[in-house]
Amino acid sequence: MPLSPKKYDEPSVFTAENLLREARRQKSTPSGSVPEICLLDPDGDMVRHLLAKNRAVKCPHWACYHTDLYLFEQEGLQFGVVGCAVGASFAVLVAEELFASGCELLLSITSAGQLLALRNPPYFVLIEKALRDEGTSYHYLPPSDFSGIDDQLLEWFGPRLKSCSPPVEIGSTWTTDAPFRETASAIDVCRSMGLLAVEMEAAALYAFAKARNKPVICFAHVTNQMASVEGDFEKGAENGCRVALRLVDTVARLWKDLST
Repeated sequence: MPLSPKKYDEPSVFTAENLLREARRQKSTPSGSVPEICLLDPDGDMVRHLLAKNRAVKCPHWACYHTDLYLFEQEGLQFGVVGCAVGASFAVLVAEELFASGCELLLSITSAGQLLALRNPPYFVLIEKALRDEGTSYHYLPPSDFSGIDDQLLEWFGPRLKSCSPPVEIGSTWTTDAPFRETASAIDVCRSMGLLAVEMEAAALYAFAKARNKPVICFAHVTNQMASVEGDFEKGAENGCRVALRLVDTVARLWKDLST
C-alpha cells in the first residue's frame, strides 16, 4: 500500500487492551495490574543483575506475548521492569501494553553512543528531545524534526536530577533505527545540531507519550563511542546497575512528590 497522509486523530482498530484480553484468555493469566512505575531496560543488564541477586520475580499479571515483566523493590518501592525491548517499535509496543496494564509512569534507560564529549563515559543524560530518525514516531505524530519530553516533567525533574547522585546531564539525542549505519557524515550533522548521544528508542517513546497523554521519561546511559576505541562499552561496577537503580529510585521519589 503506498504511503499516504495519516489521520492522527483516527483511533486504531487493533488496541493493546484487546490484545491483552486475548492473551490473558489464551495464557490463563490472572487479572491484576502492573506496578505504578515501570522501566524499560533495553540492554537487559538490570534484569539480569536483579535476577542474579534474587531480587526479581515474574509479574503474574503481565500478559504480553513477547516479553516478561519482572517485579523488584528498591528502597521500599515496587517497580516493574522489561528487559531487551530494543528499538523504537518494540519499545512503543511494550509501552502501549504497560499503560494498558496499569502503569502510570514509564522510565527508559538505554545505552547510548557519545556524540559530544561532556566527559568520559559512563554518565546519564535526561533526554529533553530526540531527533526522529526512525519510523515509529510518525504513526503517532505528524512529521517534525524532534519529539520531546512533556514540558511539566522537564521543568520538575530537570533541575532536581542535575543535582542528584549520580548527577544527570540534560540534552538532546539522535534516535536511529539502524545503529550500524551511523556514518561519519551523519554523526557530523548530529554533532553540529548539538546532539549529545545516539540511541534507539526515545523519539518514538516521546511521540507515543504526547499522542496518548502518558508520562514517559527517557534517559541515555552514555556508555560508548560506537566501538571506535578499544575498551568501549564499559558501564562501570556491576554493569552500571547500581547507579542506574539509584537513579530509578530518585526519579520515583520525585514522581511521588510531584503527584502529591
